[in-house]
Amino acid sequence: MNDLAPLAELVDSARAEFAAADTPAALENAKARYLGKAGRITELLKALGALPIEEKKSRGAQINVAKQQIETLLNARREALAQAELQAQLRAEALDVTLPGRQRGTGGLHPVSRTIERIEAIFGSMGFDVADGPEIETDWFNFTALNSPENHPARSMQDTFYVDLKDAEGRWLNLRTHTSPMQVRYARAHAKKHAGAATMPEIRVIAPGRTYRVDSDATHSPMFHQCEGLWIGEDVSFKDLKVVFTDFCRAFFETDELELRFRPSFFPFTEPSAEIDIAFASGPLKGKWLEVAGSGQVHPNVVRNFGLDPERHIGFAFGMGPDRLTMLRYGVNDLRLFFEGDLRFLSQFK
Repeated sequence: MNDLAPLAELVDSARAEFAAADTPAALENAKARYLGKAGRITELLKALGALPIEEKKSRGAQINVAKQQIETLLNARREALAQAELQAQLRAEALDVTLPGRQRGTGGLHPVSRTIERIEAIFGSMGFDVADGPEIETDWFNFTALNSPENHPARSMQDTFYVDLKDAEGRWLNLRTHTSPMQVRYARAHAKKHAGAATMPEIRVIAPGRTYRVDSDATHSPMFHQCEGLWIGEDVSFKDLKVVFTDFCRAFFETDELELRFRPSFFPFTEPSAEIDIAFASGPLKGKWLEVAGSGQVHPNVVRNFGLDPERHIGFAFGMGPDRLTMLRYGVNDLRLFFEGDLRFLSQFK
């Protein structure tokens, strides 16, 4: 097209090229052919200098009108391409609002936590308090006060986790190996509170919590749970222990069709001592004796460490594993499943 070509044809040509441009880059290339430094409109404007003044005015006005029309077409096409790009992005990111919503899953108590709550509720109905205390213990509370001799195997680093801290007497602190230290702490606080009284209220307390030992297999974990129990008074016997623990087991497993037996054993903090076994009268464990706790009359040395007179105060203590009870209650045969954090397993107990 030369300088004398009709401006209307030039506008139509620009319209067709802009419409054919399907990307912003292609549109900018088409723009350059009309409005760029060497574009057709620019060349027409440069050619005005060779025209007479009167013709220059009229011709210049016509070219400016054509230029404005082309710029309008350009801006319209730019907007159309931007809208097309936006619609494509929206289609790619579209949400089907007709689908059911994805709700956040509801959680639930860990099965061991359920067991501990159940233990606390049952013993609470029997008048037992619940005590809690430090998981990093002193040697005195964890071993000495419980009548464990200096050469007891439990004090070795092969059985007990020690931490890089020492108590006031320069002895290493350790992660508690049982919750029995809380029996000592609770009893000493109780004895101090009622010191000088003509009679002291009985001590009934359980101490559930986390404990730590160097042990790991299908039925043992380096971190596990224990629940120790203590009943001290002036006339508390082994018979009371049998009645209390039998009632507890029947309430916990929700059946009267189970038997308990007390096997003679040895623990440094009780004398006499007994392992407690249970046997169910029905179900998959029918007739099998299963160990669930250790127990016994509190040793006189331990009663003294409570701050009490063993000639006047007597009672029993027991210790059981909530993890073991959870396994029995729900029919789980590998303790490690409780602590692996697999939601497929844990969600069964919600």
